[in-house]
Amino acid sequence: MSLAKAQALSDSRGMSLYFRPVSQFGPARPAQAERIAQGWCWFSEVEVLERGRAPRIVPASALPDEVRARICAPRAALAGLTLSAPRIMGIVNATPDSFSDGGVFNAPEKAGARVREMVAQGADIIDIGGESTRPGAQTVPVAEEIARSAPVVRAACDAGVPLSIDTRKAPVAAAALAAGATMVNDVSAFNYDPQMIDVVAKNDVPVCLMHSRSDPRTMQDNPVYDDVLLDVFDHLRARLDLAERAGIARERIIVDPGIGFGKTLEHNLALLRRLDLFHALGCAVLLGASRKRFIGTLSGEEVAERRVAGSLGVALAALGKGVQIVRVHDVRETRQAVALWHAASGLCVT
Repeated sequence: MSLAKAQALSDSRGMSLYFRPVSQFGPARPAQAERIAQGWCWFSEVEVLERGRAPRIVPASALPDEVRARICAPRAALAGLTLSAPRIMGIVNATPDSFSDGGVFNAPEKAGARVREMVAQGADIIDIGGESTRPGAQTVPVAEEIARSAPVVRAACDAGVPLSIDTRKAPVAAAALAAGATMVNDVSAFNYDPQMIDVVAKNDVPVCLMHSRSDPRTMQDNPVYDDVLLDVFDHLRARLDLAERAGIARERIIVDPGIGFGKTLEHNLALLRRLDLFHALGCAVLLGASRKRFIGTLSGEEVAERRVAGSLGVALAALGKGVQIVRVHDVRETRQAVALWHAASGLCVT
């Protein structure tokens, strides 16, 4: 039975097959290999996943046509930024309580200066947030979040790179877009505020949809999944379908598996090891793992600011699986690591 027929049979039984391109990179690409999103990674084999069954490897030629098209199609530019090369998103938290840099850049003038510093260091996108969504964080009132974030966006409009607003709330996103932001990063994937989808659709801006569970206050309270990789994939696929029904084109959507958001160490590692599965959604993929607790757990480093080396290791591993955007605190170090990774791997990306 062909994989396409097997997929149809599985769907008729209420089950699904999942197709992960087994990503590789480097100049020695076989003639029969196919490129992930027409980027720097390629694959000649596919891992077929199904709930309750062992994974199996098949040739890339066995892929159903629709899945191949989604994996291989070039990703559209986002806010004028092409995705044919890895992109670095710098984090600016205009908050007093973010887990790593809370209170450092919460004054608008300090946050604005940080934006310009990150751009000078090589950031391609800046993500500005006025509410911490770290584990245990409390919800910030809308007016306060706008007062924290909108002035930073306004002050940074001439920084020369796209500005993203990191928020779960429609009024905050609307205020930031009015101030000059050109992208929305919603860690709730439209689950927290039902009006957010209308704000994104009306303004016709790119949006990042992230997987998370519950509320930041409780998301780390014994998170349980049937299969974390497939559960996260299905959740993001459902949110994508919702967005498309609301008039948001798939090429304007980025997906983020949500490392550390309602996930144990084992959950995070399971996602990182098979990140390339998410290319089958046909969207750009973003990874935000910078300085997170699991890096400290694995490395024995309690202080978030000292997890730079571990963060670089995770970022490069993600780029090796074709992830187009890495969201980081340490732009200068990430830019240097990516440049050396390019050179040492013999990659040629633009």
